[in-house]
Amino acid sequence: MITVFGSINLDLMGTVERLPRPGETVPGGAFQTAPGGKGANQALAAARAGTRVRLVGAVGRDSFSELALALLKAGGVDLSKVRTAQDDTGVALILVGPGGENMIAVLPGANGTIGQADAKALDLTHDDILVLQLEIPIDAIAVAIERARQSGARVLLNFAPFRRDAVPLARMVTHLIVNETECASLAEAMGLETGSIDKQARALAAELQAAVIVTLGADGAIAVEDRSAWTVPALPVQAIDTVGAGDGFCGYLAAALSAGQPLEAALRLATAAGSLTCTKSGAQLALPERREVETALRTLSGTG
Repeated sequence: MITVFGSINLDLMGTVERLPRPGETVPGGAFQTAPGGKGANQALAAARAGTRVRLVGAVGRDSFSELALALLKAGGVDLSKVRTAQDDTGVALILVGPGGENMIAVLPGANGTIGQADAKALDLTHDDILVLQLEIPIDAIAVAIERARQSGARVLLNFAPFRRDAVPLARMVTHLIVNETECASLAEAMGLETGSIDKQARALAAELQAAVIVTLGADGAIAVEDRSAWTVPALPVQAIDTVGAGDGFCGYLAAALSAGQPLEAALRLATAAGSLTCTKSGAQLALPERREVETALRTLSGTG
């Protein structure tokens, strides 16, 4: 089973003619709300990949909470460990510019109330996978990782958003997932190789004694495990926006590993899912179903 310990938000999204510079106001277009939060997004992605998923987190007592949980409920994610806090439900403010590039500000709300007690209550076994991100308090994440290590569960940490105070956590996981910027920042913070992304990933994998997976946007993804490395191209898609693409990747990667797939096969499935997420607007609204991902992969290989 996959347990996701992380954030739950409501996304407030607007399109703009171009992303603003500091202090600048730019004309906008469409506006919409949608459920989000890296924890929630990754939980739903793993569920759509066909895996049993439990989400542990917090929402507020406000009207946003029902909206934030709606697609998770519909997707069959176990929400029995999502508690209601006094704070408001977390919010992400998202501006999407031409070509799908975006700017995001996250206001944690109830996510900031997640603490060590929540982590200590995690029920994990050696067959489980714990999926984490960095949108909840670091001390709670550290305790959650320790709980997983004690139980023998695998730990997938998506090091996003990059936080320097979370660097020690990278040494405690079995799988580290980063994008290019996070990879470079983490390697620099650890005093490691600062050359190409491939060299950075190899240096991190050797230093951390963990599998390191780097998402490369339109260029796909690479993974390094022990002395082996794989590169997988992205699907040739027309991107509408990139919101949620990394979360789709993480959820599908966790689901594939939970099903016993080797890292190379899991990387291929996750990269395809991340690519397809870019073809629709939003985060959870854009996460593909398993059949869509498999169809796209068959088509690409010429067997569909």
